[in-house]
Amino acid sequence: MTLRLMLWLLSVMLKRARRRKAPFREALAELGHLDWGIGTEDLSIARHYRMTPARITSGPGLPVDLDLELRFEDKATAVKVLRKPTSRAFREGLIDGKLRLVGDSGDLAKLQRLLSRL
Repeated sequence: MTLRLMLWLLSVMLKRARRRKAPFREALAELGHLDWGIGTEDLSIARHYRMTPARITSGPGLPVDLDLELRFEDKATAVKVLRKPTSRAFREGLIDGKLRLVGDSGDLAKLQRLLSRL
């Protein structure tokens, strides 16, 4: 599965969870809003997500006003980590230098808690 398709499917899953899953909606309401994105380091493939309790939108690219960005070294690394997105996988990616976090690490923890309800 290509990274571009994975990121698009993630947006579909997020929107569907907001419509259908009450625990996800509750967690999103507690969070308030979060603007975040995922991409490769060279930004050849990137997608951003804007989440509020009222709606979730997604688009290509990484605008400069995001709260959190996850930038992977290359497509293969991104696919490997995103297939099994555990805390350990993210931690190892950060330590190995294959993943760069742009923004507050607290936002990453909030995002992981929210995505666990997906």
